[in-house]
Amino acid sequence: MPLAGYGSPSRRLLVPDFLGRHPHAFWLKPSTGALDPIMARALVLQAGPTRLLWVAVDLVAVDPGLVDEVRAAAGDAGLAYDAVILSASHTHSGPGAFVDSKIFGVVTADRFDPSVRRALVAGIADAARRAEQAKTRAIVAASVGLVPGLTESRLDLPLDPELAVLRLARPDGAPIALVWNYAIHGTALGPRNLKLSGDLMGVASHRLERRLGVPVLFVNGAVGDVSPREHGESGVDDLGGRLADAVAAAWERARPHEAGPLEIARSRVDLPAPFLAVRNCTGGWAPGFLTIPLDSALPRAAELIGVRLGDTAWVTIPGELQTALGRAVKEVGRRRFEVAFVAGLSNGYLGYLLTPGAYRRPGYIGCASLFGGRAGERVTDAAVALLERLGAGRATRGMPRRPLKKVQMRGSEGSDD
Repeated sequence: MPLAGYGSPSRRLLVPDFLGRHPHAFWLKPSTGALDPIMARALVLQAGPTRLLWVAVDLVAVDPGLVDEVRAAAGDAGLAYDAVILSASHTHSGPGAFVDSKIFGVVTADRFDPSVRRALVAGIADAARRAEQAKTRAIVAASVGLVPGLTESRLDLPLDPELAVLRLARPDGAPIALVWNYAIHGTALGPRNLKLSGDLMGVASHRLERRLGVPVLFVNGAVGDVSPREHGESGVDDLGGRLADAVAAAWERARPHEAGPLEIARSRVDLPAPFLAVRNCTGGWAPGFLTIPLDSALPRAAELIGVRLGDTAWVTIPGELQTALGRAVKEVGRRRFEVAFVAGLSNGYLGYLLTPGAYRRPGYIGCASLFGGRAGERVTDAAVALLERLGAGRATRGMPRRPLKKVQMRGSEGSDD
């Protein structure tokens, strides 16, 4: 299959595959192997009658139809959930050809191939079944820390170096699963790479799984204007290793939160008709009124899901939220919860979601922001409202919060065994 994430000439076939030489690739070159396994990692949470399936997948993005197909596959196996969340890691070296979208197919993901889609759904559903079979009583702990120096801003604006970790363990302390949240683009491997990989996030999760012996789910954050500071296979190895060390340290620091329910809330966000702002895509020389409509290419609405698990809460974002907007969401969440974070690139993909100021700056991310200058604020307002709804009735925490601990990012590979 081809890889999804880059539309540059390095990934493209010189001539589209009209002759059917490649079984799954048409616009893009087929992959040439794998640097590391492409994974679906599932976590099932249940408290009383409320049930949640959360799957972290090594994909550049997910679409609502994929979520529906996973839910249907679970239903065929007799499994029902109050919510299903699919969180894409945003690796740019994951499988392509799985999105039924002409615009994304031509630009970054290749032509839709039903057999690739079926394979992904089958793998995700299998992970969900395994999670169900392994269910046991669990204690949830969480921690946060700062891991600076790994990223750089695409807009020359402050970033968010915060790392959040959820630790799930049996009452006797034996680990069950780990979820970690950090905002970083899966672009350490560039467009010349033609081998499947979870990029630096995949490397970090694989290393943690070797240490802990349990599934490790990576969930990206507000990543719209964030790039990794290092690149190439050496950059993947270095950044992945440093992140693994930081997550392991946060895992050790995590302490159980107050017992509490599993709550789920939803919000629908209505959006204007999508369009391409020619000015943003041409360096600013075109007039602002010149646009290309994309009415049939993208949805006009999206669903956000907020989850509360004891004293931890998170909210899904169906796209790439700008750092400033993600920090605004988390700040509101922290007024009610000990730990709150943004689960970016989850349950849909609306492109880049920016502040009005960032949207007006011509460039790549402004070009890929397809719902106008206010879409980022609309999604942010909906996310904030979800966290406030989940936190209703809880005492407001004092502001400002205590300083976060800076995580030590170095240590031997086996030091936490």
